[in-house]
Amino acid sequence: MRWENLTAESGTTEHGRADAALFGADAVTTRTFDTPEFAGITFHEVRARSVLNRVPGASRMPFEWTVNPYRGCSHACVYCFARKTHSYLDLDTGIGFDTQIVVKVNAPEVLRRQLSSRRWQGEHVAMGTNVDCYQRAEGRYRLMPGIIGALRDHANPFSILTKGTLILRDLDLLTQAAEVTDVGISVSVGFTDTELWRTVEPGTPAPERRLDVVRALSERGIGCGVLMAPVIPFLSDEPGQLRATVRAIAAAGATSVTPLALHLRPGAREWFVAWLGRHHPHLVRRYERLYADGAYAPKWYQRRITRQVHDLAQEYGIGPARAGMPRRIREPGPEPRPTAPPALTQPTQLTLM
Repeated sequence: MRWENLTAESGTTEHGRADAALFGADAVTTRTFDTPEFAGITFHEVRARSVLNRVPGASRMPFEWTVNPYRGCSHACVYCFARKTHSYLDLDTGIGFDTQIVVKVNAPEVLRRQLSSRRWQGEHVAMGTNVDCYQRAEGRYRLMPGIIGALRDHANPFSILTKGTLILRDLDLLTQAAEVTDVGISVSVGFTDTELWRTVEPGTPAPERRLDVVRALSERGIGCGVLMAPVIPFLSDEPGQLRATVRAIAAAGATSVTPLALHLRPGAREWFVAWLGRHHPHLVRRYERLYADGAYAPKWYQRRITRQVHDLAQEYGIGPARAGMPRRIREPGPEPRPTAPPALTQPTQLTLM
C-alpha cells in the first residue's frame, strides 16, 4: 500500500504542505476483527495530522470545509463516486474500497485542537460528503460522538449526510448542538425498491430504515432533508417509482427532497458498469449512449428528473428546508476575519457533485 504521498515527507511549502500530509506512515496499524459484521474487512488505523479538509475551489458545494474520519466504505454502493480516492493509496477501487477501511482514530482530538486555533473562523463543516461517517466501522470506533462534541463545544455550524441509522445513537448530542449552532442533517434515499437496494447498496440499511431516521429526527425537532440520490436511469426513474419514493419521503416528515441523477466518475464507472453487466446486461448499451459525453447524465435528463421530483414534492406537501438557528457561541464574539485566508490549507477531496 502506498502511504508515502500522504506523509509529512511528501513535500512542504512556505505557506503549508504541498501535498498536505494526512498522517505518518509509521503510525499505521492494520487490524481485522473476527465478528460477523466485520467479516472480510480490514481496518488501517492511522493517527491523522489534520482532519479539516478544504473543498476544491471549483466545487459546486455550498461549503468550504469537510471532516472525513474514514476512507473507504463498507456500504459498498456500486456507484459511489469516492471509489477513485482509494487508488491514491494503491488500493483497489472495487472490492478494496468496500473492504479496506482507513480509520483516523484520533480524529476527535485533532478536530478539537484545530477548532481552537485562532486562525479558525468558525466556517461550516460538512460530513458524509466523501464516504459515510456512519458506516459500519463507526459502531466499533465511535469517532462521531467526539467530533460532534467538539463542534458543539465551539458552536461551530455543521451538516451530516448519511445512509446510516447509527446516527440515532448520537441523537442527544445532535440535539445539544442544535441548541447552540446551525445543524443540518440529510439522509440519502434514492429509491424505495428493495430488490434494487439489495444489489446496488448491499452494505446499507434498507431505505425504510433510513426513513425511520428522518422520522426520529423530526420528532426531536431536528429538521431533516432527504437527498434523493442517486436516481438510477432505467432502474429507478419511472414515474411510478419516483412517485413511490417521494410519497415515502413525505410520509417520513422530511423538510425537503433534492433529487440527484446518477453520475459515474472514473473508478466508480468501471465498477458500476461491471455490476450492470452482471445484473442488467440489456442496459449496458443504453448507459454507454447516455453517458457518452462524460460522468454526468445529459442536462435534459437531469432537468426532467428534477422537474418530476419537485412536482411530486409539491403534491405531497414537502416544503423547503427550514433554516437552522444561527451560530450562538457563549463566549465573546470572534475577532474580525483577517484579509488573508487562514493558514489551514489541508488536502482537497472529491465532492458529492
